[in-house]
Amino acid sequence: MQQTNSAEDRVLLQKFLAENTLFLGPDPEIVNNHRISARSAMEEEVLAKGVDPHQAHHIRGIINSALSEAFTMVNQMGAAPGAKWGDLVTAVFTAQGDLSMIAPKGIVAFASCCFYPIRFIIKNWTNDPTVGVRDGDGFIHNDARYGGIHNTDQSMMMPLFYKGELVCWVSSTIHEGENGACEPGGMPAAAESKYDEGLKMSPFKVVENFQLKRDLVTFLQNSVRDPKLQLEDMKVKLHAVMRLRERIISILDQFGRDALVGTLRLHMEDVETEVRRRILELPDGTVRIAQFMDSTLRENALQKLALAVTVKGDQMTLDYRGTSPQFMNRSVNCNLTSFTAALITNMLQSVWPDLPPTQAVMSQVHIITDPRSIINPEGEMPQAMSLMPLFKGDISLTIPLNKFNYSLPHRYTAVIAPQYDQAATLIYGGLTQHGDPTGNFCADINGNGQGARSHADGEHSISPVFGYMCDTGEHELSEEDTPIVRLGAQRLAKDRIAWGKYRGGMGYEQIATVRHSGLWGFMTGCEGSKFPSTQGLFGGYSCPAYTLCKIKGVNVFDVLRDDPKAVEVFDIVKLMNERPIKGAKYTSNDMGMTFELCNEGEIYMICQGSGGGYGDVLERDPALVMKDLAEDLMSHENARDIYKVVYDERTLVVDEAATTELRAAYRRERISRGKPFDAFCEEWVTPEPPGDVPYFGSWDNPKEIYAIFGDIRNKMDSDKIVGMYMPNPKDVKIGELEAKVEQLQAQLLAATR
Repeated sequence: MQQTNSAEDRVLLQKFLAENTLFLGPDPEIVNNHRISARSAMEEEVLAKGVDPHQAHHIRGIINSALSEAFTMVNQMGAAPGAKWGDLVTAVFTAQGDLSMIAPKGIVAFASCCFYPIRFIIKNWTNDPTVGVRDGDGFIHNDARYGGIHNTDQSMMMPLFYKGELVCWVSSTIHEGENGACEPGGMPAAAESKYDEGLKMSPFKVVENFQLKRDLVTFLQNSVRDPKLQLEDMKVKLHAVMRLRERIISILDQFGRDALVGTLRLHMEDVETEVRRRILELPDGTVRIAQFMDSTLRENALQKLALAVTVKGDQMTLDYRGTSPQFMNRSVNCNLTSFTAALITNMLQSVWPDLPPTQAVMSQVHIITDPRSIINPEGEMPQAMSLMPLFKGDISLTIPLNKFNYSLPHRYTAVIAPQYDQAATLIYGGLTQHGDPTGNFCADINGNGQGARSHADGEHSISPVFGYMCDTGEHELSEEDTPIVRLGAQRLAKDRIAWGKYRGGMGYEQIATVRHSGLWGFMTGCEGSKFPSTQGLFGGYSCPAYTLCKIKGVNVFDVLRDDPKAVEVFDIVKLMNERPIKGAKYTSNDMGMTFELCNEGEIYMICQGSGGGYGDVLERDPALVMKDLAEDLMSHENARDIYKVVYDERTLVVDEAATTELRAAYRRERISRGKPFDAFCEEWVTPEPPGDVPYFGSWDNPKEIYAIFGDIRNKMDSDKIVGMYMPNPKDVKIGELEAKVEQLQAQLLAATR
């Protein structure tokens, strides 16, 4: 006989479960919702009375000034390298945790995912008698699974009470870098589980009565390689939010609670209304794009990021189904909160840069993914190098939305090709020349080439793809703090161009070594060495593929001491082709490299990349081709071969008639190579991915997901994705060597018979 629980029993059971929750993990109701909340009772009350738009505009200006002031405090006083280069942000949130206003500089994405942990705090700690949310409290957070970009970013969040009532939240976030992960610098490519990723701080209280709790500070310092950095920047972020709090209270004292609450809410709702209007301007339809990552940072693997952007009325849907499955033991997974924050950045950088940066930019945008895909993985999946798919997501909207925008009579910015989308920098760790342990990353990450525009070339090394208001730092300051010596820095990389009617902005070379440290090493977190990272637009070329080059087994300082003219110029191409340092081992590898020790004087060389090109190369003005030659951005070989320009190599004077004739002849040659679409498909399209290519993602059907690697060939339904477990590259290498030994032994045995 089945026993039924009474209503009283059910109430008792719910009470027991609520009071005895085993673990407050990331809350799907919070982390899967990027839209602004419905109005609170307080907001309804305020808006029902009406808000003076002129006063609201005035208050917005004061808040912006306060955010800028707090940003500058962190920028000037922060210990982390990222703080000095603008890898930070300050922000103001409503009482219920919606992101309302962001500093007019810094990293939008840091703030655009900080509302997730604030919502977590409100939901779980407000009424918890062991925690609580009170005036003078401050909460810290870095675990991206609860909302964030990645675990190197640490946020300080503070509730702001006025006359006993919670009216808003303020925050400050810095890319700290070092966080105690299995590799120094905070972004371990070698992480095989989330337990290799170092600090994973779910939102918890670290400040009471405006003072840091020293017991927790000591615990956090003891968990990282750079305790000085951890303490100093916790103090810096705390005092920045306290200064921001003071400025907001002065607004409350002058204008009243209703004026502030109404301004914060209307700021979001006005943006939401404008976004709805702008989407409605776009033609209804669907635009598709496929992007690929070519590395897990430990092996070559072609991972698809599929996207179909659909506009219908005032709603936009981003459908990422068909994307690569998650990896169970590779750190290149990216949770959906991080990925969504990247999309907000792209919206504000490449589509609607005139809109105020706020969470409401995405309120009319719906995101669809496959569960257990690389951009929506399960919580146990490692994601320390989430930047790989995240940066792809950052630019994934650029081509589709520029195709939608192209036909509009009024645009809000230039039509633009995608920016270079890789974290092309050196991550480091070890003992400095001063004997201090450290680990972090170099500011070269902040110099990605801009995509070409519909009316002009892209800007060289203008900003990181994840933040359009950052600097590349001063190498002299870095060399004072670390043993890294720059043999070549920020020299534009000749010929590594994305070609087109307008070319993409170019990246720079980075050539570094180490001196005066007995324990130092480098790693990189970058892909795009086999498959170009960034696509062109409307016929423009993709950027090239880039490699990591090394010169090992020598000390370049000894070489230069003995022969100062041994190396005429530190240029990657010349060094690798001419090999002027005798006795050295020269290697060219994929850009992804796990941490490895570097002896004094050994050289590591990487290159920032180019943004995508725009338009047909045969439409490029010959004068612009000559300008690139004059500025030594391009070789004569490529000027003739790609742009088909006839000119005098000595004077750079163009033969206009001969150029017109040559280009016309090449157009005729193109036509002669052309074939009907069906014939092209018959020759090139295959029913399944080739078996000799490590391939992850859909092929021609987004509901069928492939996972092909070595002897593994899985084909899965998209709703039944199984995570991929990759072999350790060392085990693979050992197996290859053992097979080679067996082969040689067999040959030796045959020869002795």
